[in-house]
Amino acid sequence: MAGPASPESQPEVLRLDRRIAEATATLSAAVAASGTTLTDLHGIGDVTAAKILVRAEAVNRFRSQAAFASYCGVAPIEVSSDDIQRHRLSRAGDRQLNDALHVMAMAQIKRATPGRNYYQHKQAAGKTHKEAMRCLKRRLSDVVYRTMIKDTETSLLPAG
Repeated sequence: MAGPASPESQPEVLRLDRRIAEATATLSAAVAASGTTLTDLHGIGDVTAAKILVRAEAVNRFRSQAAFASYCGVAPIEVSSDDIQRHRLSRAGDRQLNDALHVMAMAQIKRATPGRNYYQHKQAAGKTHKEAMRCLKRRLSDVVYRTMIKDTETSLLPAG
């Protein structure tokens, strides 16, 4: 039996590379055909945009940015007791959308973007890396929601 790096496996690797290239081209064409401007946002490429579009479906079904954030699993849950108000991480929500926002957040903090500035501001306020990332993902979910709403409104405008 041929090992993973054996010369016999080379044709299979080349075949898989071609399939990946074809799938990527198909995905890119589908994202372009959708007319979305999500790919204009820093940290969202064709794959992440497709994931968001498919998982969120019609953005108009969410009554607000907060509802969208909750669906994405980035809205904190209040766990208050008496006079103490606390929030904890939500384990609910669509994990694929949460992952897409995480990819976007990681890309934002690696470059000089408003997202990085926000992340650094949260860390300067005493938040840990994870807490600052949660805050950034929540903020980015609002940006994604507004972008998708704007795209929907633009597509409803009469041509001319």
